[in-house]
Amino acid sequence: QVQVVESGGGLVQAGGSLRLSCAASGLTLSTYNVGWFRQAPGKEREFVAVIGTSGASTSYTDSVKGRFTISRDNAKNEVFLQMNSLKSEDTAVYFCATSLLYRTGSYAYIYWGQGTQVTVSS
Repeated sequence: QVQVVESGGGLVQAGGSLRLSCAASGLTLSTYNVGWFRQAPGKEREFVAVIGTSGASTSYTDSVKGRFTISRDNAKNEVFLQMNSLKSEDTAVYFCATSLLYRTGSYAYIYWGQGTQVTVSS
């Protein structure tokens, strides 16, 4: 059974940092592209970042470029999202998901975690 689990969310002040982790069981994460998405209250889920299988390719939504960094440790079957200079508008539930394709659209993603809450206070 495939399970994707996010961790590392929490409450942080504006300007602060958090590091989210995504772990998977029941699959070899290194064979998947991994994306981070987020959903704020009353808004649709949106793409945040994606990383290719080797870690050489990454893409970000414009609003997080220069502040967020996606990375992976294939030996540990984990993917990370380092979030710096957090803003109140980053407040959302953050989801990790896996895809066989390198895409920014959520339609391409197969396995999803339950999400982790990130709250940025101003």
